[in-house]
Amino acid sequence: MSAYHTPVLLHESIAALAIREDGVYVDATFGGGGHSREILRNLGPKGRLIAFDKDGEALSNAPDDERLTVVHHDFRFVHNFVKYHGYETVDGILADLGVSSHQFDTEERGFSFRFENAPLDMRMNQDAPMRAADIVNSYSGEDLERIFRLYGEVEGSRRVAELIVASRERSPLKTTDDLGRALAPVLPKLFEHKYLAKVYQALRIEVNGEMTSLEGFMKGAMRTLGQGARLAVITYHSLEDRIVKTTIREGSQQGLLSRVNKKPILPSEEEIASNTRARSAKLRVAERL
Repeated sequence: MSAYHTPVLLHESIAALAIREDGVYVDATFGGGGHSREILRNLGPKGRLIAFDKDGEALSNAPDDERLTVVHHDFRFVHNFVKYHGYETVDGILADLGVSSHQFDTEERGFSFRFENAPLDMRMNQDAPMRAADIVNSYSGEDLERIFRLYGEVEGSRRVAELIVASRERSPLKTTDDLGRALAPVLPKLFEHKYLAKVYQALRIEVNGEMTSLEGFMKGAMRTLGQGARLAVITYHSLEDRIVKTTIREGSQQGLLSRVNKKPILPSEEEIASNTRARSAKLRVAERL
């Protein structure tokens, strides 16, 4: 697998797409390209793949394949770009909503609290203007509480917001260490990493507008799927899984979608053992009627 990122639920998600050799498919989240390469391996000479990613660094890994079209843009605009590239509908769409291993493991990207004095960045699109540092230093206490509560389900989100506001009045919070020191009074001794993971998740979601993008993507996917086409989405936390599950349920009630799997497909124990970032993954699959 690519050192950039190990794809999660690779074989399960590719099987879920039921790929036709001459079909047109979308990988809405290219990342390290593991899913895209597997889709291409299943396509014939006439098959086509359109791959999206906001992170230009990720798209630099794209293989040189005439069947592949890369789109450096937010996947919320999937319908617009598919149509722009000459297709009214596609035969399948795959989205892996996780952050790539490369983003987590690159210190200067600021996605992880594991690094000392890393910049509070967290932008998936490095051309975007807003960083995590901008949020912690400029948002009101009420807005900080809101994002920690809604996007991270952080216990004591009001206290977290108050500590950030008090700390930034002394000096701006620019690094992971700055944020860690500000939050030290509320970090549980035995679960410090788990607590910080929720805080960082909330900031990352706000920086990248992830929930808005996902809602837009799901609506766009519904317009883009052709008859019999498959939608396969891998989620990692309850907020995004709720949006995917709700869209599929509503589509089913409207007679537009059929759920392929009644319950989400989960990674095997072997996959989790070899890639711990797969442990919270859920794959939901639906077919356009």
